Amino acid sequence: MFQTIPEQRPATPLLDRIDSPSALRGISADRLEQLAEELRAYLLYSVGQTGGHFGAGLGVVELTIALHYLLQTPDDHLVWDVGHQCYPHKILTERRDAMQTIRKKDGLAPFPKRAESRYDDFGVGHSSTSISAALGMAVADQLQGLDHKTVAVIGDGAMTAGMAFEALNHAAHTNANLLVILNDNEMSISHNIGGLATYLAKNLTKRTDGETTAALFEALDFEYAGPVDGHNFHALLPELTAALNRPGPQFLHVVTRKGKDFAPAEADPVGYHALTKIEPQGQKAPAVKKPKYCNIFGRWLCDTAEEDSKLIGITPAMREGSDLIEFSERFSERYFDVAIAEQHAVTLAAGMACRNMKPVVAIYSTFLQRAYDQLVHDVAIQDLDILLAIDRAGLVGEDGSTHAGIFDISYLRCVPGMLMMTPSDEQELYDMLSLGYHYRGPAAVRYPRGSGSGITISRDTAPLELGKSNTLRSGQRVALLNFGPLMPAAQEAAEALDLTLVDMRFVKPLDQNAINQLATEHELLVTLEDHALQGGAGSAVGEYLHQQGITTPLLQLGIPDQWIEHAKRNEQLSECGLDANGIINAIRQRLGE
Repeated sequence: MFQTIPEQRPATPLLDRIDSPSALRGISADRLEQLAEELRAYLLYSVGQTGGHFGAGLGVVELTIALHYLLQTPDDHLVWDVGHQCYPHKILTERRDAMQTIRKKDGLAPFPKRAESRYDDFGVGHSSTSISAALGMAVADQLQGLDHKTVAVIGDGAMTAGMAFEALNHAAHTNANLLVILNDNEMSISHNIGGLATYLAKNLTKRTDGETTAALFEALDFEYAGPVDGHNFHALLPELTAALNRPGPQFLHVVTRKGKDFAPAEADPVGYHALTKIEPQGQKAPAVKKPKYCNIFGRWLCDTAEEDSKLIGITPAMREGSDLIEFSERFSERYFDVAIAEQHAVTLAAGMACRNMKPVVAIYSTFLQRAYDQLVHDVAIQDLDILLAIDRAGLVGEDGSTHAGIFDISYLRCVPGMLMMTPSDEQELYDMLSLGYHYRGPAAVRYPRGSGSGITISRDTAPLELGKSNTLRSGQRVALLNFGPLMPAAQEAAEALDLTLVDMRFVKPLDQNAINQLATEHELLVTLEDHALQGGAGSAVGEYLHQQGITTPLLQLGIPDQWIEHAKRNEQLSECGLDANGIINAIRQRLGE
C-alpha cells in the first residue's frame, strides 16, 4: 500500500522490459503480480509529475494487464469507456516513456485517441459509448469474415446512461463475439447514483455468486459470469479466458477498487479522481486561489434557493465539477443527481417546469450536446421555464477537444425563444443567472472553466436590462464587440489600438441598437468569442448586418474550423489568435497596417 506519491522515478525492472503487449505476453503468468506492483508505482510517479486522471487508472491495473496478456492486441479490439481509466493501457502500449507529456501541448492525449496509437481502437471522452462502438467493430469483423475478439470495458457509473442499455439491447439481436466487462467500483467521478448502482451493490453484499445480478443481463441474452475480484490474477485470468472463448455476447462482472493501493485515494476516491501536478518541496508558495466560475454558480444557486422554494437543482453526475456540493447538502430535497443521463436531466426539468417548479440544470457545454433533442422538443417548443447553467463553455485546456464547449452558441441561438447570455466576469455571471432564472421561457448562461479576475461578488447590483450591452471604452475607427470571458485580452487590445470596446453580454437577443450605432460610427466591427466561428456570436452579428443592409466590414475572431488539441488554456487561446497579441495582429492586418 502506497502512502505518498514518489517524487523520484521508482525502480521498475520488469515494467522496463515491457515495451509492447507482445512483450507482456512473453512473460510467465506468475510474474504478473510483480508487474502490477511496478505499473502502479510508475503510474503514481508519472501522474504526480504531470497531473491528470488518477484513481480510475489505479483501479484497473490488474485488469489492463490481464486483457493485454490474453488478447492479441492490436489485432483484437479493446475499447475503454470514458477514458479516465486508460493510463495503464497507455503505459503498456508503447507510450511509457511519453507519459511525462500527457495533457501537455503536442503530448499524449488524456483519453484514448485513434490517431495517437494503433492500440487505441476508439476515441472516447464522453461516457457510455464503449458497448455501441465495440458492437459495431464485432459486427463489422463478422461481416468481413475476420476472427478477432472485441472487448468493451465499461464502469458501473457509465452503465447509468441509456446509451449503454441501448447497445446491450441491440447486441441481444446479434451473435457477435462481444465481451462486455463491467468494471464495478461503485464510482464514476462521484459515488454512483440510482437504481442500478443500488442493485449491484445490494447483490454483491448479499449474493457473492452473482446469481441475482446475472438475471438482469441474462434477460438481455448475454451470458453472465462473475462477480470476480479484479485485483486477483488467479481469479481474473481464468474467468477472462473462458469469457473470451465463448461465442456470442458475453458479460463479465469484475469488482475493483478505485484508487487501489494508494491509501489517500482509497479513502477519498472522489477527491483523487484527478490529481494536479505535485510540486517538489521548497518550490514557490502556492498562489492564493480565486473562486472559479463554477463556485460563483454554486453560491448563486444557494442564495436563490434561500429566497425561492421552487428552485430545483439538477445535475447529470457532476455535483463536484459544477459545484452543487453545498446546495446538495443544504437543500437535499430539491437536489437531483440523475447519474450520467443528460437527456433525462433535461426532460426531467421540463416535467418539473410543467408543475410550476423552477429547475436549474447545471451541465457542461460538451455534455449538453447529448441532450439537444430534449432541449428542442421537450423544453423550447413548449416554452418552459428552465435555466441552463452551461459550465466549461469554450476551450478547456488539458482535457482537449473531447471536453471543449465550443458549439453551444451555434446550436442554442437558432432555437426560437431561447435567451443566450455570455458573462465577461464573475459579477455578470451572478447577475445573468438571476436574469435567466426569472426569464419567462428557456434561458442559458455559458461560462468558462477556471477562475476569472477574482472580483468581489455583490448580491445587490441593479438587475441587468434584457438584451442591453455595455460600452466600456470609446475609441477610433474600430469597435471591438466582446462576447464572454475574453474581456481581459479585449481590454488590452483596445488600449493598444485605441478601440471602442463593448461588452455585448447577450447573444440572443442581440443589442441591435448598439450594433446600428457602432456600425455608423466605425469603419470596422470586430467580434470576439471563445467559441467556434461557424454559427457563433460573430455569425449572429454578421447575419443582422446583412439583414439590415449595413455594409460596415466585419472581422470575426473565434475558434477556427479545426479541433484544438489539449494544452494549457492560454496556449490554446494563443494558437487560435484569441490572446491580446493575436487580437491586435488580426485587427492591424485587416486594417492593412
